[in-house]
Amino acid sequence: MAAGAAEALATVVEVGSAQQFEEHLRLKAKSLLVVHFWAPWAPQCVQMNDVMAELAKEHPQVSFVKLEAEAVPEISEKYEISSVPTFLFFKNSQKIDRLDGAHAPELTKKVQRHASSGSFPPSANEHLKEDLNLRLKKLIHAAPCMLFMKGTPQEPRCGFSKQMVEILHNHNIQFSSFDIFSDEEVRQGLKTYSNWPTYPQLYVSGELIGGLDIIKELEASQELDTICPKVPKLEERLKVLTNKASVMLFMKGNKQEAKCGFSKQILEILNSTGVEFETFDILENEEVRQGLKVYSNWPTYPQLYVKGELVGGLDIVKELKENGELLPILRGEN
Repeated sequence: MAAGAAEALATVVEVGSAQQFEEHLRLKAKSLLVVHFWAPWAPQCVQMNDVMAELAKEHPQVSFVKLEAEAVPEISEKYEISSVPTFLFFKNSQKIDRLDGAHAPELTKKVQRHASSGSFPPSANEHLKEDLNLRLKKLIHAAPCMLFMKGTPQEPRCGFSKQMVEILHNHNIQFSSFDIFSDEEVRQGLKTYSNWPTYPQLYVSGELIGGLDIIKELEASQELDTICPKVPKLEERLKVLTNKASVMLFMKGNKQEAKCGFSKQILEILNSTGVEFETFDILENEEVRQGLKVYSNWPTYPQLYVKGELVGGLDIVKELKENGELLPILRGEN
């Protein structure tokens, strides 16, 4: 086939239903399938659709699909899509990788890696190794205390990881985690990087502390509490967060990039007032996301606070704007 003909066939297919998606998954089982969960209201998604179109030209052997996340909720829920853009990678009808956010270079890298199934020339392998080491360094420094485990703290997928999480929780230690089952490259690479052959692995300030046996020893010698950072009580933390600025918006995404339609609408309203405000992305912190619902007795997002007091969600903000009451409230006059 001529190059021009291949390019003509290399397009991004739009899927509009769960049935269509499952059918596509079955038909393209033999090749790499890249799925973009997107929303038409999000400019970053439109931009990433253009990136997908370019990648489709460069990789005609790869199938590229876009799926409007809010239009096919059953598929979005099945694959835990909570923000857009999100990309899933499938081979043999199985999900093999995931990318959250509008990161064109990372998307390109993942497509290249999965499309070639590891058949890189030696020079490319060295380059990938260098890239992986940089990535691992970023990951172990992603939080003051990082746990690399099988599964998640909510759903550990091995007994050792479960015990590690229980010890950290019992000591009220603040930590973030990475599921090594979600990325085989990280799973294998970190063993070499840290010279530690098993999981779980606990890092503090980017330094390896050790696995479960070491943590048990530190617990027995009462050294664990002095090494690892403690969690502030959630209620105190939420009080500080809601008072962080005079006007605080808890939303999906941030000022630059809303990740749901409701958050986008409330941002537009606040921007139109000219009043300064700060935002907190609840997708970045599950504890805050769930805790604030109880703290404020308000079950949904976005949530707007003025001087630490809850004003309400999108509907209430819309009403206040229509009644001419929003600006005085934001200025603290009411």
